[in-house]
Amino acid sequence: MPRYLVRISYDGTDFSGWQIQNDVRTVQQCLEEAVSFFSKNDKIPVTGAGRTDAGVHALSQYAHFDLPKELSERQLVSAINTHLPADIRILNSWQIKEDFSARYDALSRTYHYHLCKSRTPFNRNYASFLPRMRINSEIINSCLPYFLGKQDFTSFAKFNPDLKHYNCDVKLLTLTETEDELLFVIKANRFLHNMVRRIVGTSIRIGHHEKSPSLIQDLLAAKNASSDMIFTAPPQGLYLAEVEYEFLNKEI
Repeated sequence: MPRYLVRISYDGTDFSGWQIQNDVRTVQQCLEEAVSFFSKNDKIPVTGAGRTDAGVHALSQYAHFDLPKELSERQLVSAINTHLPADIRILNSWQIKEDFSARYDALSRTYHYHLCKSRTPFNRNYASFLPRMRINSEIINSCLPYFLGKQDFTSFAKFNPDLKHYNCDVKLLTLTETEDELLFVIKANRFLHNMVRRIVGTSIRIGHHEKSPSLIQDLLAAKNASSDMIFTAPPQGLYLAEVEYEFLNKEI
């Protein structure tokens, strides 16, 4: 059967994350229902590039699935969007090799994290707000270089017995401040559960307590997430912004 890769955008507010779970609404569930209904097939599995948590958004998530018939990229986008809820949209599609994996063939993922300086009715679901934290941008920014490179991120991830290791290669981590918000951009070869939110949250907490940014080195070396300084930032400000694939780089 032909295999397709799709680029997806979704508002994570009303989803319990990406992965299918019992008795809750998830992005993967809605996609599989739409693809299966369109293709008149009982069950077509959809594999995503990554698993976002409840409340986390995606500007550019990717997923693959197999269909029993060939469609043009334009036909596929239009047909499946017809069966999707308003908070999910397929943006692009490509017919790909039968052994291609949206998850395992990804070269990198990039996340954005938005932290607003004041809460409004319009940003409450799309940016995080930490009114009890002093946001010390200078210290936060000084924390970020300690996360770069290939390191063990056990201290900054939720425990997962299925993982063989917690090593990740963080290629980029920046902070930009405007009048209204702080924007973190982080790119790595892979991410662990809660990793971005703990990197952001812990940097903010170190700034709040005016600790030395070098504390990050000790937290990484400890390989233990139980430290009082480890803080998981709220999910609302987190967006999966882009996933990198070799064949898309060649197209560009």
